[in-house]
Amino acid sequence: MATDKTPPSPPVTIEGKVETHGELSRESDNNNQAKSSSQFSPNMQLLTLAKKFAIDGSLLPSDKQMPLEERYRKRARVDDLRKQQNLEAIIQRAMQYCASDEISDRADADWFANFLELAENVGNKTMQDLWAKILAGEVCAPASFSIKSLKAFRTMSIHEAKLFAKACSLAVKDSSRKNYRIISSASQTPGLFHLFSGKPFHPLNLASFGLSYAELMTLADNHLIFLQETETTPYKRGEELKFDYNGQPLTLTAQKNNCLISFYKFTPVGVELARLIADKPDDKFAKYMTKEFSGLFTVN
Repeated sequence: MATDKTPPSPPVTIEGKVETHGELSRESDNNNQAKSSSQFSPNMQLLTLAKKFAIDGSLLPSDKQMPLEERYRKRARVDDLRKQQNLEAIIQRAMQYCASDEISDRADADWFANFLELAENVGNKTMQDLWAKILAGEVCAPASFSIKSLKAFRTMSIHEAKLFAKACSLAVKDSSRKNYRIISSASQTPGLFHLFSGKPFHPLNLASFGLSYAELMTLADNHLIFLQETETTPYKRGEELKFDYNGQPLTLTAQKNNCLISFYKFTPVGVELARLIADKPDDKFAKYMTKEFSGLFTVN
């Protein structure tokens, strides 16, 4: 079970778009632009990967091919070396985040063994840094990250990690940092005078801030958020909801009776992994929410 302890290491900022092959081409210098575009063709990319993972033996002329058994041993050796290199890189990064001399509880060796098994294939530098943060956080404050969270994180691509970082930039949390929410709308329960007219409804267009419904589904598929929206209890006029919005205080004050907020809630796994993401509020989103909620809530 995860505890309330927050890893002492600083979180990671994940930003920017993942480079596409076209972007790589545009960013190359003039000499590279003069080269054939085949350097980024599917065939060349596949050949590069095959060589990196030592499975290109059958692509060589038959008279230059090593025996199959030798190719197998070569691939196993290359694979083991790659995993060793990945783990050592993560350990080296984690050591930089464990500089505190504060005494902590003994780290769980079984947790560490599971960590090594799950992290050994992580070669992307940004993802390695996140795994290093997890390791440092767990060593400094044992039980901060569950094995369930590690398994969920292991299946995330760099694209999905950046999508999760976007979700975190729009999320609010309570003072205990146990509950993370993405506010999706404000409304008012029908009163006697507008019983048949329906309740006033002020939705937020999350898609315009990089979170379409399809992207919310992706986060839900990764066990990071609950896709079913949740509502608060109705608030009376003048009552306040206080949140932390990426390090900034955020207060919603009801302007009428029976006003409520709807939101997408982070799962326990999402809450644990959100601690890795640096506070980076989207000021445009806060201003947009202030405008859209006008008449039901003031946002300060």
